[in-house]
Amino acid sequence: MVIGYTAGVYDLFHIGHLKLLKNAKGMCDKLIVGVTTDELVPYKGKAPIIPFDDRIEIVRSIRYVDAAIPQGDMDKLTMCKKLGAELLFVGDDWYGTEKWQTYEQDFAAAGIRILYFPYTHGVSSTIIKHTLESAHEAGVGTLKPRYEVKQAELLKQRAGEAP
Repeated sequence: MVIGYTAGVYDLFHIGHLKLLKNAKGMCDKLIVGVTTDELVPYKGKAPIIPFDDRIEIVRSIRYVDAAIPQGDMDKLTMCKKLGAELLFVGDDWYGTEKWQTYEQDFAAAGIRILYFPYTHGVSSTIIKHTLESAHEAGVGTLKPRYEVKQAELLKQRAGEAP
C-alpha cells in the first residue's frame, strides 16, 4: 500500500486545493492530509479566516482524502516518517527553490519522493480574501445591511404595514 501525504492551510477552500487532492489520491492508495492548525498559520504572515475545526472537517469530507490530521509544525519529513508515507505532494510553486532542493535530498535519503503538482494560476485563498475585502469596502456583498432591511420589512408586515 502506497501512502501519500500533503499538508496545507486549506483556508477558503477552492478548486486548486481540490485538484491537488484529486491528483495526489490518483498516485497513492491512502492519502493523508495535514491541515495547518490556527497556531501555525501565522508563519505565513497571515491569519486564517476559517477556524481549524471547520477547515479540517471540510478536508476530511473530500472523497479523495482518506484521513485528515492536524499539522502543528513545519516538519513534513518527520510526519511522513511517522505516517509511513512514501510520497509527499506539494504545489509546483515550490519547485526549484533552494529550500525545497534541500528538502528533496533529505526526503530522498529517507526513501520518500516529493512530487510537485501544477499550481492553479489565478486562484488562491489570498486572491479570494482580497476579492472579498475589496467587495466589502465597495459595499458589495455585505450581509448585515440586507439582514437589517429584511428585519425591518418583517416587523412592518407583522404590524400590518405595507413594506
